Amino acid sequence: MIALMAPYTNRPAPAQDRGYWFTRLDEWGAPGRSYREIADWLTAEQGLSAWWAQKLIVEYEQARGLRDPGRRRDGTFAAGASRTIAADPERVRSAFLDPTIRERWLPGVGAQIRSGDQGRAIRLDLGDATRLQATLDLTGPGRTVVAVEQSRLTDPDSVGPAKAYWKERLEALRSLLEG
Repeated sequence: MIALMAPYTNRPAPAQDRGYWFTRLDEWGAPGRSYREIADWLTAEQGLSAWWAQKLIVEYEQARGLRDPGRRRDGTFAAGASRTIAADPERVRSAFLDPTIRERWLPGVGAQIRSGDQGRAIRLDLGDATRLQATLDLTGPGRTVVAVEQSRLTDPDSVGPAKAYWKERLEALRSLLEG
């Protein structure tokens, strides 16, 4: 049997299922404790990697009704979408960073570039006080998966419309770059 490895670590995935960990967290008294306190307990005392601890805490809090789906630790929400585009990553990057090109697929959206000149990620501050992160992954010659996440949304009711909006805008980006 091959052990699954937690991303970015050399530690194996937890051997027990979520039910086991949820029961352990209940018995330990996780509800009412801070995220940091729970993460420290899971990593230092239970031997989980930070990645697995974070994943487990989010799923536990959602399952126990302590955190709404999509809610971040700071109380805000996030929404995202992804699309494969037949263009190389540099061409896709330009569509995010060049204001003239960006206006063609993302009209009327004010954006301030935070970072994005190199690497896989592009970060923008949007005019409505939210943030956008786009991740670009080359999947083959001239093919890029673009994944966007808009963060700092203020309420859970904004998640669905934001997700639909980004699906539509990524389709517009695809049409622009492939057309």
